Amino acid sequence: MFLLEGRGRFLTGLMVLALAACGGGEPPAEEAAQPEETPAAEPVSAPGQPDTTAAALWAYLQDVSYQANWELWPGKGEKYEGQEPHGALLTTYLNPAAMEALTTGARVMPSGAIIVKENYMPDGALAATTVMYKVDGYNPDHNDWFWLKQNADQTVDVEGRGQMCQACHLAVAGNDYIYTGSLGG
Repeated sequence: MFLLEGRGRFLTGLMVLALAACGGGEPPAEEAAQPEETPAAEPVSAPGQPDTTAAALWAYLQDVSYQANWELWPGKGEKYEGQEPHGALLTTYLNPAAMEALTTGARVMPSGAIIVKENYMPDGALAATTVMYKVDGYNPDHNDWFWLKQNADQTVDVEGRGQMCQACHLAVAGNDYIYTGSLGG
């Protein structure tokens, strides 16, 4: 009996050491705070477009002053009623490539299309900004969309092939993963 009891403790000790060596258990706090991401091997971009990193895309959006220079999704206006997981109120901007595709009846957005959705709390406070950025060859299994969710405090929750974003938007894959309105006129 003693031999079995000692052997059991020995095996338990080995398993604890193996888990520790393999990174089992709870991740360190700094790992837990990292954004959901599945980046490409290397950032991808088209000429004149940002690469597929949160920092580059966010800097690009600020450089082009999207709020002042891009159009709102037709018929939506500012702070229209939204739903989870976005905000209670939403404002959706389209870059010129996305607006042209939408207004000409394209069935899919072209490479370079960017859709920016500002997500607001019921009181009108900005909660987060979510972005869909189409980059040819970036993510062929999900229509080449790069996803970004940046909180109002500038922290990034999602960057890249956001699994949660892809899973939810898969329900509208036939509309190029877009919920806001129908493509293809």
